[in-house]
Amino acid sequence: MKDLQEVFNDLQEAKKESKEIRKEYRDALSQDAQYQEIIEKMNDLKEKKKNQELAAQRDMGSRWEKLEDLKEEIKSMQEMISDISLTNLVDGKTVEVRDEYDTLYEPIYTVAFKKAN
Repeated sequence: MKDLQEVFNDLQEAKKESKEIRKEYRDALSQDAQYQEIIEKMNDLKEKKKNQELAAQRDMGSRWEKLEDLKEEIKSMQEMISDISLTNLVDGKTVEVRDEYDTLYEPIYTVAFKKAN
């Protein structure tokens, strides 16, 4: 079995190669006139779509504002759930929750790395 450093090095190489291939792909598309025309049409449609969305948001008024507030509240509660479940895991407690239909939920933990300064 490979060790952590070997897998990390393989991952870095795969990411580097993927980045190079994506760059080649973008270069090929930038040379395609028909593709560029489609992109311009899409941008026009995106602008029209955005204007319609803004109009609908204005029409909804306080209900739209309530939705925005709920988004922030949900994000905050999700962070709180993560913090509490991690604390319970470290303390050796069982980490699980149930919904109103008695469905059991167990946490999924993920490890990610970022550059250290």
